[in-house]
Amino acid sequence: MTVSNERWSDEEFQEERKKVLALWPTGKDVDLDEAIAFHKTLPATKNYAKVVAQAKAEGRTLVQPRGGVALVDEHIKLLRCLQDQGNADLLPCTTDTYTRNLKFHEAQNGIDTSIKAGRSMLNGLPVVNHGVKNVRRVIEAADRPVIVLSGTPFPRLTAEVTLAAGFSAFLGAGISYPASYIKDMTFEEGIKNYQYLDRLASFYWDHGIPIHREQPGFLTGTLIPPGIGIAIAVMETILAAGQGLRHYSVGLTQNLDLFQDVAALKVLEEVCHLYLRRLGYEDMFVSIASHQWMQAFPPDEARAFSVIVMGGIIAALAGATQVITKTTHESVGIPTMEANAEGVRATKMAIKMVRERKMPIDPEMETEMNIIRMEACSILDRTLELGEGDMAAGAVRGFEAGIIDVPWAPNRHAKGKVIPVRDAQGAIRYLEFGDLPFNKEVQEYHKEKLKQREKKENCKVDYETAVFDITEICQAC
Repeated sequence: MTVSNERWSDEEFQEERKKVLALWPTGKDVDLDEAIAFHKTLPATKNYAKVVAQAKAEGRTLVQPRGGVALVDEHIKLLRCLQDQGNADLLPCTTDTYTRNLKFHEAQNGIDTSIKAGRSMLNGLPVVNHGVKNVRRVIEAADRPVIVLSGTPFPRLTAEVTLAAGFSAFLGAGISYPASYIKDMTFEEGIKNYQYLDRLASFYWDHGIPIHREQPGFLTGTLIPPGIGIAIAVMETILAAGQGLRHYSVGLTQNLDLFQDVAALKVLEEVCHLYLRRLGYEDMFVSIASHQWMQAFPPDEARAFSVIVMGGIIAALAGATQVITKTTHESVGIPTMEANAEGVRATKMAIKMVRERKMPIDPEMETEMNIIRMEACSILDRTLELGEGDMAAGAVRGFEAGIIDVPWAPNRHAKGKVIPVRDAQGAIRYLEFGDLPFNKEVQEYHKEKLKQREKKENCKVDYETAVFDITEICQAC
């Protein structure tokens, strides 16, 4: 085992930076001293970490869409539409698939083709190819903070270019993204790649520049039991803290069961702080992000808007600081900027109508929260045991042992033995527990919930039921 949660030394970090910056010619334009000086010229309203911290202190839920196109000028138009028509609180810079996979030659072809076609031929902004000077125009043109939505297990050069350009936030983590996006990368390699990013972000913090780092939840397009999502979110928070970061956001993808989604988001921050304190990271700022439905969307706009509005209500009732929105075009492809802005407005209206109310914790909610808490803590405790107190080593060994697992993950290093399914009320339960280290109380709770569904529907809950539950929301009424 060569990975640990020890902070990279200055020498180790700078040696690795030489290799990273040599991956593409624009890497030579990254100058940390110049980047820090530029960040210091920006107003606080453009710094993601400061805006999120203020919103959390005031109990507000910020709304952030996704989005990215091939050319800088067109991306600026997109962001202006999102902030002016959608009134988004936070703005996105989604990178394209080629950039996410270090295929910079193909990304350049995409830029050239987009110029000739007069429209974006890529599904995001190829920030590395455009380079520091060009993508900095995005920061200068936007009135709100902008986050890099990298969607990649290879974040290092993308982070160097974008942070140097003035971006103040970066989404991604070394367990979640390899699990969600790539077949053959080991979790050890994924953790190392994001340790580099977190070490880079902490360098900016050491020089007075707040950088917001955010863990993405799971974007596999399937149902994820909240106990698993929370356990991995906490692991990735600890890994970031190990590289010197003290500002981090953790996220869960919504399963569209109002009751359980709110319970899970409430438990998430509690368990984060529990393990941060246990491992000696007392001064960590943690905020909670809720990702709207990441699975298949209804094809018609009316039902799609219902999913989006539900997502806003979940985030507001849970007291999440951020909610990441979707659009009514999800089922057909990349949304127009107008549709993207509509998704933001619908979400903001839903949050407004909640009127700062929070979901009360009644006995049923308390029971659900306790079960989720036990699930997450049992995984985390066993992970630390396997790692002999080191979360990075424990995470790698945990996946090998199957005590950490991600349902239907494309990554072959996840065992994939766990099968989630909904209960009679729509909450996520376990059809198969795999090798998760749950006690009898947790297992019996889930089994009883599934018996209630079988009784209600008068049929057995099985693998076919689990497959149906993944696509249920997009099915015709």
